[in-house]
This record gives sequence, C-alpha cells and structure tokens, in this order.
Amino acid sequence: MIPRGLIGVVHLLALPGDPGHEGGGWDAVRDRALRDADALAGGGIEAIVIENFGSRPFAKGTAADPIPPHQAAAIAICARELRARFGAIGINCLRNDASAAIGIAAAAGADFVRINVHVGAYVTDQGVIEGEAARTLRYRASLGASSIAIAADVLVKHAAPLVAIEPEQATKDTLDRGMADAVVVTGAATGAAADRALLARVRVAAGDRPVIVGSGITPENASALLPLADAAIVGTWIKERGEVRAPVDRDRVRRLVDACRDRFRAPVTSG
Repeated sequence: MIPRGLIGVVHLLALPGDPGHEGGGWDAVRDRALRDADALAGGGIEAIVIENFGSRPFAKGTAADPIPPHQAAAIAICARELRARFGAIGINCLRNDASAAIGIAAAAGADFVRINVHVGAYVTDQGVIEGEAARTLRYRASLGASSIAIAADVLVKHAAPLVAIEPEQATKDTLDRGMADAVVVTGAATGAAADRALLARVRVAAGDRPVIVGSGITPENASALLPLADAAIVGTWIKERGEVRAPVDRDRVRRLVDACRDRFRAPVTSG
C-alpha cells in the first residue's frame, strides 16, 4: 500500500561499523529512532519510511555490493518496533538495496519500499547503479509479499541517467516495464525542492497512478507542489532548525502538517 499524505522519514544514525558512528552502540541508534518517531506521530504524521541515512558512504546496494547485514538487521528491528504506531511503514535501504528492503518489509510487516534506481542506469556518487526490477519483483513474489508496494524514483537525486531520457519516458518505464506501484520525484539533492515543471510532466505521464514528492516540501511551497502529488516524503524541514542530521522537531512537524492539509491531489474514485 502506498500511503497518501505526508510520510515522515526516520533517519537512522550511523551504526556501529559505520565511519560516522559517534558511540552509544545499538541502543543509541534505537533510542534516537524511537524519539524521532514519537515526534513525527505527535506532530500528526501517520506514515513513515525508515532508512539507513547515517551509514554513509553507502554501498551500491546491488546484488554485487549489498548493504552490510547489520544495517539490514537494524532497520528491521526499528521497523518492527514502530509497526504499531503508524498507519503505514516503508523501508529504504540506501543506496539502492531493493532486495534487502523487500526482505525487511516482509519480515517486519511493512507496507512499502522505496527504490532509488528501479529501472535504467544512473551515474551516482557510488558509481554506476543499474536497476534490478526483474530480480526485485521475482524476489518479492517468492516471499508471497506482493502486497508490499514499490515506490520508485524517476530521475533520482544525487544521480544522472547514463543516457539522457525524458521524464515522461522514465516515468512510463518505471511504472509499466518496471511494474512499480508509484513514482517519486525529488530535487537535485537531499532537502532540495522538486522542480514544479518536472513534477507536472511526471504527473501527466503517470496518469492516475500515485506520484510522490520525494524531497524539499516546506510550508512555503506546499500549495504549489502538492496538488500534483498523492503523497510527500519529508525528512529535512521537520528537523530542528531544518538541519537534516538533527532530531525531529515536533512543532515543525505540526506546522508542516497544517500547511499541507487538504493540499494533495484529490483521490481518484472509480465509477
């Protein structure tokens, strides 16, 4: 299931074994995740996505370069603990470990995964990453987990397509050939707002299928961007002082929830 409305991000701190780990071990990572989740829920957000944001530099997340097992375990533990607090939970294994995300989601009872490169090939700071849609969907089917939805990025941030492609074609490839359940549109980098013209082109190409704004939503741009979207992933503006590595600020969450209320595209009804 792809949730509608705001989707808050629980950014896991750097884990033991990560270059940026600042001490405190596993308990520090878990405690911060729970505090951030409490702030998101207290501010009115009903869906979250959990990701290993602190584990930079990231593994590619491909079959040849998967995320380390301890990262997958940490995400799964946090997802399982938070499952009862939110209406929907998603998993994102950075940089692009779709199989780990599907496996975690199946074990933890999560609802969806985000995949940065689902189809095509992109030049990233991890090198060239190729989408593994065929492998991902077959793995999902093998787990009997077809109810776990896939939200896949189109022209993902911190990357460039290996061969230039128009957003309309990228959207159709992702949804039709890659069989994703929704597409995600971001700005150029973490916290950067999506370009409205790009979002509008993806919206038309996606038709009635879900489109998610993947970065940069603020109270100031919500009225311009959200009518073109079914959901928005928010991870930067809702942090203290709007700094992505700071804790979640419950008051900023409330302000954003209020600014986004009734802004999203009206749900499509059949009949």
